[in-house]
Amino acid sequence: MLQQILRDMYIDPELLAELNEEQKQILFYKMREEQLRRWKEREEKARMEEAVLRKTARCNGKHVQWLRGKDGEVWVWVMGEAPGDKPYEQISEELIAERARQQAQKEAEELWRQKEAEITKKFRDAMAQEKARIVAEKWKIEIEDRKAAKLEEEKIQEELKKREEEERQKGEEQIRQQEEIRAKELYLSLKQAQQHGQHSDDDQEWEEQLRRSKAADEERSHKARRARDEYRRQSLRAIQKGRVAGLSNLFQGTSLNNDQEIKLNNNSANPLLKERVALPLNIWERPSRPFSRDVVIRWFKEEQIPRRAGFERNTNRIARWFHGIISRQEAEELLMNKSEGTFLVRVSEKIWGYALSYRQQSGFKHFLVDASGDFYSFLGVDPNRHATLTDLIDFHKEEIITSSGAELLLEPCGQQKNPPDYSPLFE
Repeated sequence: MLQQILRDMYIDPELLAELNEEQKQILFYKMREEQLRRWKEREEKARMEEAVLRKTARCNGKHVQWLRGKDGEVWVWVMGEAPGDKPYEQISEELIAERARQQAQKEAEELWRQKEAEITKKFRDAMAQEKARIVAEKWKIEIEDRKAAKLEEEKIQEELKKREEEERQKGEEQIRQQEEIRAKELYLSLKQAQQHGQHSDDDQEWEEQLRRSKAADEERSHKARRARDEYRRQSLRAIQKGRVAGLSNLFQGTSLNNDQEIKLNNNSANPLLKERVALPLNIWERPSRPFSRDVVIRWFKEEQIPRRAGFERNTNRIARWFHGIISRQEAEELLMNKSEGTFLVRVSEKIWGYALSYRQQSGFKHFLVDASGDFYSFLGVDPNRHATLTDLIDFHKEEIITSSGAELLLEPCGQQKNPPDYSPLFE
């Protein structure tokens, strides 16, 4: 199951919801580790391809060669630090001054457009009024005075144009002065903001987002470190105790031997086991994921009973901690009034495996146990591979599951129903 998740780099949301926080962090760490491995693989491939291309280019007589410095490294020029460059402070001053000048110029252009429109309108209206007055009066004068009227009109128009030009020049001078004053104001404002670290609302919002992002990164890094430490601790501890099962071929062709079959069939302690525990390993096509309760029961009968899942060690009795296909809510109800360290194992409907439900002081924890291969291991939390489900349980009666939670399996939670909830699995 874990290998499939790492291969696809995807986990079903329903399955993710079954994982507790520690399992999620370990799984995240493993997926990140796989991403880095793939990235390094791609980088190495790209490097080799680049080397081939360089070799080909040299053979063709065309290639690019980087300029190198006295130290043998690629020569790099940093603006403001090379000989002859302006100091950074001077460059910064010039940039601020240029920004202030451009802003002031932009504001001045806008003011001039408004001023010019006002001047044009003012003198256009004045000329129209004067022309209307002259037209009205010229009908009152004699025919011989029309020429004088025309000359007077031209003289008035010249005067108006002259006044308009003077008004334009005066307006331009005022705008120019305002532009210079505004440029100085903007320069001082920008300089002061730079010196005192003042920021706009957008800058403050960006800094707040950056702060939250850094805090989240630190939290993820902390959890990833804790996940790595937990991974290494479990591996080292399991190696020291000699309980890690290298099971790539442990169960190949394995079935119960004849003596075990005789003992199981003749055992009368649990009548549910008669005629069923010694099932042969019939070949069946297992789906990639469980899709119904019937399929889960079929999987348990075909694959798990021959591997003695749920049995006490060296006996044919069902372990007290073993339960059938029950929900998370039912498991928590069974553990509700129990002491810390009480646990049970239930058959999962989400994966080919089990869920270990654990009673802690402040609530409950649930760990998924992957049984899709030839071994049993916690999905994401425990890197150790155990030969049997009982081995996994016994191992964590002495060794904690996670360093953060320090979970030890102290007391099994038994059945409260008759018949027991696992009876459909053995019918």
